[in-house]
Amino acid sequence: MNHSIETKAAGGEIADAFDEFMTIFGAFREANDGRLAQIEKRMSADVLSTDKVDRLSSALDQQKRALDELTLKKARPHLGGAGATAASLEHKHAFEAYVRGGEDRSLRTLEQKAMSYGSGQDGGYLVPDEIETAIGARLRELSPIRSIATVRQVSGAVLKKPFAVNGPAVGWVGETAARPQTDTAALQELQFPTMELYAMPAATAALLEDSVVDLDAWITAEVETAFAEQEGAAFVNGAGVNKPRGFLDYGSVAEADWQWGSLGHIATGIDGTLPADDASDVLIDTIYALKSGYRQNANWVMNRRTQAAIRKLKDADGNYLWQPPATAGARALLMGFSVVEAEDMPDIGSEATPIAFGDFGRGYLVVDRAGVRILRDPYSAKPYVLFYVTKRVGGGVQDFDAIKLVKFAAA
Repeated sequence: MNHSIETKAAGGEIADAFDEFMTIFGAFREANDGRLAQIEKRMSADVLSTDKVDRLSSALDQQKRALDELTLKKARPHLGGAGATAASLEHKHAFEAYVRGGEDRSLRTLEQKAMSYGSGQDGGYLVPDEIETAIGARLRELSPIRSIATVRQVSGAVLKKPFAVNGPAVGWVGETAARPQTDTAALQELQFPTMELYAMPAATAALLEDSVVDLDAWITAEVETAFAEQEGAAFVNGAGVNKPRGFLDYGSVAEADWQWGSLGHIATGIDGTLPADDASDVLIDTIYALKSGYRQNANWVMNRRTQAAIRKLKDADGNYLWQPPATAGARALLMGFSVVEAEDMPDIGSEATPIAFGDFGRGYLVVDRAGVRILRDPYSAKPYVLFYVTKRVGGGVQDFDAIKLVKFAAA
């Protein structure tokens, strides 16, 4: 089956999956309307109605994950191609000889010629640019926070970024008037060190000896999910020790008392839950706690269990706050803003902050050190061959005013 036929087939599967998703959502909406009507009429819903809504909500989540998998599969980049240069082909052939049989003379010669930092003393050899690019592209699709954050690539171990806490000093002045001296900007230096992230896929001798197997695609597929899962956890909750620092690790203060260095939060007013009446008001307050310049590119971030709870809510006019994606591959909307599903966000609970809202492109910075390295190990797990694949990644909040949290607490 050629690539164009595969693409058409994948497109048909996605269309069918999206239709099924919308069918389930219609059934969920109908069942939830019935549940809410029972609560309004007799102050509670019967068990059967509640169970039906929960089952449909779970089915909706499962179908959304299946739809996302099909969309990601279709978006998987194809490695290689007619545009490859002689140098890249030479590197690719040398890399394949190393991966398949451990022959590293050609690869070592190429990296010595290029004076690469990724060889020898740093452990292993740089993968071809095509593989690094493919891994980076897939991580943007798979890693929820990376997909909405700013990503910078560096060649060193640490990115240092000065930041004006009080903003630039500006003012109005006449055409011929003297220019007054501006106030000194209050600067802070933000540091984003890169930490080593690794994956260790294993291969059999038969796999490596099979010339039909595309080893570039195999390596990319093996490490992309592992990298994305580890990144996702670190970008949300990482403590900054041997891993990036997650935005929830900075702590939060009430929005009225917000100060640089912490994120602002809006309390629900009730410990561990949303208010029974006008729950949408908390979300509205969160939206408008963010300055207008940040709201233009803002996203909600929460896990699927929190999203399932929010999905059942309506506004004062009886409209659902949560709306399904308009097309396959798009994101759901909550009050007009995209919802990014990050499984590492905490669940709803006492004093928890399970919902974030903000412009993560301005608020959170991901730092990638250029180069993905690989080390072949045929000894540690005989008869299997291990491949120790590493990349260096850092991250942290760069603008504390760009992200707000919803805290499920009394105050």
